Amino acid sequence: MNADFPDLQDLRRSEENPVNPENPANLRSIFMLHDDFKHNDLTEKIINIFYRVYNYFGYGFLEKVYENAMMIEFRNENLSAISQFPLKVYYKNEVVGEYFADILVDNRVIVELKAAKSLTEGQAAQLLNYLKATKIEVGLLLNFGPKPEIRRKALNIRKE
Repeated sequence: MNADFPDLQDLRRSEENPVNPENPANLRSIFMLHDDFKHNDLTEKIINIFYRVYNYFGYGFLEKVYENAMMIEFRNENLSAISQFPLKVYYKNEVVGEYFADILVDNRVIVELKAAKSLTEGQAAQLLNYLKATKIEVGLLLNFGPKPEIRRKALNIRKE
């Protein structure tokens, strides 16, 4: 634990961030997680893992450190996760780009990690494009910034 950053107990008590990651009902209300959201059970587990890692390290490391720690937590929780999942973007059946999503969890949720001062619309757009490229419907954008940030993105993909 880095003494320069408040622990999660302090974050829980803060009026700015009243989130208690061990209380699923609180997570549902803060992040508008509802039972009818696709893969809600899995995104809830991922968010809990995010807060565990954030609580341990706080802000200030490179994304790769957080990614590696999250992979350890996924393994400890017996969740299937692939780090640096390759994505190909096609135009008229030809590959025009190759990218890597930070983490793919259980072949159902793409997790993009950031270690920035705050999240941007460009980062959210990047996640949406990853979802479109893979046909995966749910993604989480997790920022290990001065304050933890979470954005959930979802697409409705019609099965043809």
